[in-house]
Amino acid sequence: MKKPEPVTLYGRHVRLEPLHAEHEPDLQEAASDGSLWHLRVTSVPEPDQTAIYIANALMGQHDGSMLPFVVRENASGRVVGCTRYHDIVVAIDRVEIGYTWYAQRVQRSAINTETKMLLLGHAFEALGCQVVGLRTDHMNFTSQRAIERLGARKDGVLRHHALRRDGTVRDTVMYSITGAEWPDVKAHLAWQLERSR
Repeated sequence: MKKPEPVTLYGRHVRLEPLHAEHEPDLQEAASDGSLWHLRVTSVPEPDQTAIYIANALMGQHDGSMLPFVVRENASGRVVGCTRYHDIVVAIDRVEIGYTWYAQRVQRSAINTETKMLLLGHAFEALGCQVVGLRTDHMNFTSQRAIERLGARKDGVLRHHALRRDGTVRDTVMYSITGAEWPDVKAHLAWQLERSR
């Protein structure tokens, strides 16, 4: 597998751009649509914590464990969310997709489907990944349904796994898609996007 490097990924509905410090006001605006930082099961930054959120993501990029993107809606030209590759392990051809969140106005739209299709396609087809993982809080049922709609398979639950922002400890639901499964998943996502037109 090739080491993930900053790249812009283009779709019909979205463009995924490498995250930069200059995106701070855009991400503050996107997160404010729905006051998303109040959701205890997500990683959305509070407005005054956005600079730290970006700095931590870029630190992960610098050490090779993450590759963060902003999600820009093509129709409006506005940044509507954030996502990233994380837990990158080149030696075993594995990445995970996560830290994904969107402004409330674009949730349950084609934005997430196409974002995931672009990230999965780049991981399997350009980087040579053999497996892409996805994870979520065991109480984030909306996220679990969205991951399952992608065609990912549930691997299991890691008990008492990670801290939430409020200091409580969550169980983490783990999913994955393998390289062998990607052609069917890709066809399914393309069908979902066509259906949403």
